[in-house]
Amino acid sequence: MPESSSGTSGTGVVPDDAVAGATPPRAGVAAGGPVAVDRETLRLALVVGGLVLAVLLGFGLGRMNAPADLARPAATASGATTGDGGMHAHAPGTGAHSHDGATVTQGGGDGAAGLSITSAGYTLVPSNAELTAGRAGELRFQIRDDKRRAVTRFAVVHDKPMHVIVVRRDLSGYLHLHPTMAADGTWSVPLGPIEAGSWRMYADFTAVADDGGQVAVVLGADLAAPGAYRPRPLPAAATSATVDGFTAAYTGTPEVGRSVPLRFRITGADGAAAPLQPYLGAFGHLVALREGDLGYLHVHPEPVRDGDEVTFWLTAPGPGNYRMFLDFQVGGVVRTAEFTLTVA
Repeated sequence: MPESSSGTSGTGVVPDDAVAGATPPRAGVAAGGPVAVDRETLRLALVVGGLVLAVLLGFGLGRMNAPADLARPAATASGATTGDGGMHAHAPGTGAHSHDGATVTQGGGDGAAGLSITSAGYTLVPSNAELTAGRAGELRFQIRDDKRRAVTRFAVVHDKPMHVIVVRRDLSGYLHLHPTMAADGTWSVPLGPIEAGSWRMYADFTAVADDGGQVAVVLGADLAAPGAYRPRPLPAAATSATVDGFTAAYTGTPEVGRSVPLRFRITGADGAAAPLQPYLGAFGHLVALREGDLGYLHVHPEPVRDGDEVTFWLTAPGPGNYRMFLDFQVGGVVRTAEFTLTVA
């Protein structure tokens, strides 16, 4: 809605005093005749005019010679990607965006999420940070606000109010879970048998504050499964992976600080494109974890596929090795293809 102006403009009525009380001509200036201009005034006008012309010419030449950039705008320092039609990485930040029309503020750091147990006034509180290796168990936790109250209001984002990722420190054993919440705000989800070692959990959610505002946050916490820990080496970087007879391959080269498209195509054993089914409101779900600190990037695809391809926009927050986990659904079964990615 255009802003209204409080002053008189354009075609408005001219006040009477603007005519009746008009300032008379200054001494030495003939009314209705040409105005005499001194040399200093003329010189100043020419200098100012020349500067304005130079600035305008420089701006025009700069626009004509600017190179075309087909990559999307980089994510802001807050981690919220701009200019992407609403698709974004669930990395932390302070930039506002929207989920189904609601304004959402992102909380956190500089492009990689899940590095802290507390962010944007919310804290992840695991009930059982120690797990039993080799045996099925249960993961329980709460999200608490800055007043230590258990949070019970969450927005449904990508079909779920809470997304939990669990992975071992060597980036093996990836699990993508969707817990259920009890009335007291305690979330719980069954865990199958896991290997011994140090694990990391991520709680990816959008909390609804008392004033109705929404805050998207990713929190992380360490878990332990005591026992003999035998870390596995990170597999070599590759652009294709096979799982249960399906091959997932992608094109695209991520860059630091720029949002770059990764185009995935999934084929069956016969080489034909797999009949992908929607999963979590899209045709794929991608999580990337950084080796070393396990910084977390949660990326969703374009809502419309380009032929048989599913396109994700990924901004690497820094150089290094990343492990990418692509969830896709065919025939009602969700499978995960894993890739190692090296960003220079």
